[in-house]
Amino acid sequence: MNQRRARAFFYRVKNVHPCLRLNAGKNQTKGNHHMTVKVGINGFGRIGRNYFRALTASGADIEVVGVNDLTDNKTLAHLLKYDSILHRFPGEISFDDESITVDGHKIMAYAERDPSKLPWGEIGADVVIESTGFFTDATKAKAHIDAGAKKVIISAPAKNEDITVVIGVNEGDYDPATDTIISNASCTTNCLAPMAKVLNDSVGIVRGLMTTVHAYTADQNLQDGPHSDLRRSRNAALNIVPTKTGAAAAVALVLPELKGKFDGYALRVPTPTGSATDLTFISGKETSVEEVNAAIKAAAEGPLKGILAYTEDPIVSKDIETDPHSCIFDAGLTKVIGNLVKVVGWYDNEWGYSNRLVDLTTLVGADL
Repeated sequence: MNQRRARAFFYRVKNVHPCLRLNAGKNQTKGNHHMTVKVGINGFGRIGRNYFRALTASGADIEVVGVNDLTDNKTLAHLLKYDSILHRFPGEISFDDESITVDGHKIMAYAERDPSKLPWGEIGADVVIESTGFFTDATKAKAHIDAGAKKVIISAPAKNEDITVVIGVNEGDYDPATDTIISNASCTTNCLAPMAKVLNDSVGIVRGLMTTVHAYTADQNLQDGPHSDLRRSRNAALNIVPTKTGAAAAVALVLPELKGKFDGYALRVPTPTGSATDLTFISGKETSVEEVNAAIKAAAEGPLKGILAYTEDPIVSKDIETDPHSCIFDAGLTKVIGNLVKVVGWYDNEWGYSNRLVDLTTLVGADL
């Protein structure tokens, strides 16, 4: 393959989350000089394209060398250029049979069903973002390693992965020597886990139940029709749709001390993005609204700055669209009765999550 043709556009940006600087330094091997991370994206859907756009605005030195999607290049280029939520892409986009070109830089585009047949090694892809939703089992995602990639980041909860990472919570547990296939967890876990970490450290969590009031997603139906989940078989634009979420249980993957203490479900609502996690828990001691809010505010202004935000404004879901934080804590909704506590964190389930994918790529790419 013509390597010059395979060159992708990349963004050199500076706002890396401080905890990633620390971990990059800690995990980097001696004498390993800084290099641009070369990335392949498998699955150019909502998350794949949001991740791609996030590279223009957040903190990584990343070069996208290829994308793989079964959709034709004309459609992929159009959906990157125009977005109903993010609006028009701030750059020039064109395409041909082999590539998509952004601001003069070609990105090789493939339509390969079998990931093991992708030329990741040939085009130099160090890290693959697995965002199809079909290869969430690490035994299947390993096909990208067989194809020449060094690391795979799954943009969903996974099975048999080497580690699940939530930036701001457990990125220090990542071991570049042994962790090859990494899960970025779910958008809801990325919202819930930072709150849970701060609250468990400050007032203690005995047990809790969460509800995520979640924007509809592409796996729901626009009109009533068959679906493996009968609730999700119903019209997404007209209904509040209860469905399962593994986000509560998955918190234990990044905060083992909370194993068995959380459960919950999702209520899918008719909005395209912008969600809220409502957590009710029994605290380890009698507490107050002021104590709970103060703990979150201190974390948001300190160690979790850029990941966890704190607001006292009376906001609604539209206000947090394109907010890059994993969680925007709504202090005005905190309720406490003795040791019974209710808190709410907002999150843009697409944009916030995609920014954490960029952060995780930075972390993984620091030592390949």
